Amino acid sequence: MSDPAPQQPPTDADRGSGWPLTRRGWTIVVSFGIAAVLGLVGGLVRVPYVSLGPGPTYDTLGSVNDQVVVQVEGEKTYRTSGQLRMTTVSISDEISLFGALGLWVSGRHALMPRDEYIGPGQTEEDLQRENTKMFQDSQSDAEVAALRYLDYPVKVVAQEVTRDAPADKVLEPGDQLVEVNGRAIEVQEDVREALRGTRPGDRVSITFQHEDDKEQTRTVTLGKASDFGSDDRAEGFLGLLPADRADVDFETTIHLQDVGGPSAGLIFALAIVDKLTPGELENGTTVAGTGEIDVKGNIGVIGGISFKLVAAHDAGATTFLVPAGNCAEAKANAPEGLRLVKVETLATAVDALEDIEAGRTPPSC
Repeated sequence: MSDPAPQQPPTDADRGSGWPLTRRGWTIVVSFGIAAVLGLVGGLVRVPYVSLGPGPTYDTLGSVNDQVVVQVEGEKTYRTSGQLRMTTVSISDEISLFGALGLWVSGRHALMPRDEYIGPGQTEEDLQRENTKMFQDSQSDAEVAALRYLDYPVKVVAQEVTRDAPADKVLEPGDQLVEVNGRAIEVQEDVREALRGTRPGDRVSITFQHEDDKEQTRTVTLGKASDFGSDDRAEGFLGLLPADRADVDFETTIHLQDVGGPSAGLIFALAIVDKLTPGELENGTTVAGTGEIDVKGNIGVIGGISFKLVAAHDAGATTFLVPAGNCAEAKANAPEGLRLVKVETLATAVDALEDIEAGRTPPSC
């Protein structure tokens, strides 16, 4: 017998082209592909939500980045040893699908529809500018509320003047309003009252003071509100936004950057009161709180209080000042060990802290 012919190695045609994958192999490859796509989608695709969570807190009696937060120059101040902490809410935009899931699972954050916080066509930068403006206004209102509570004098100024409106012909922002249409101006509401019963075309007098100049009186012709982009009304339109401002020879400055919104007003006002009066409102403890405040010291409701309570508790606060209108929500979300004190005005907030210091029971939620 002859030896068998040697076998030739299989050619590409014999074994087929490509990878010799089994069905299981192809399943693994496809699964990895799907996982990769889902990973890209989950990590890159943004969801139409913003996340809300506890933000940083700041001691308004202390310093931030070596800068005193509430500074009073030109007037005697008194020592403080505790903390008055303003609280904030962290708002994050541009959240990925996976990021949203992670925030939700954490239990410290909530997801809310983006259009409830950022309007159509509005960017996060636009929102930041708007919040910064509200924050600056809250500082001014807090100063006026605090100094009015302490019986310092207050004046009314033209905060804004509508371009080309009747007032624009005679006033500049910052001018003090002394009299309008024969009515003495002592609080900002007096300006609107002075125009009650007037009509477009009526001529009224304005007595004002520009910086340190002497008082002067000018006469202007009232316009029609709708002609200047304002809501239509029967009374004549002057075109200015009046605002109460402290009329003192010392300066109160609030130094705090990258914070927005109006809800720090109450704590700012308390810090000013505490620094300008003997004794200590917080009595060496850490007090936190929130609340929008107007120039008369009225405290308004705010949003995000559940997150602010968590932030305050994390910062070591034992007492939290709650606007009366937020009490129900605060009570339902209060961390253990955090006392909730109900406040309606700056005066009631001061009284409540004095009650705590004296061992009395303050109003609670």
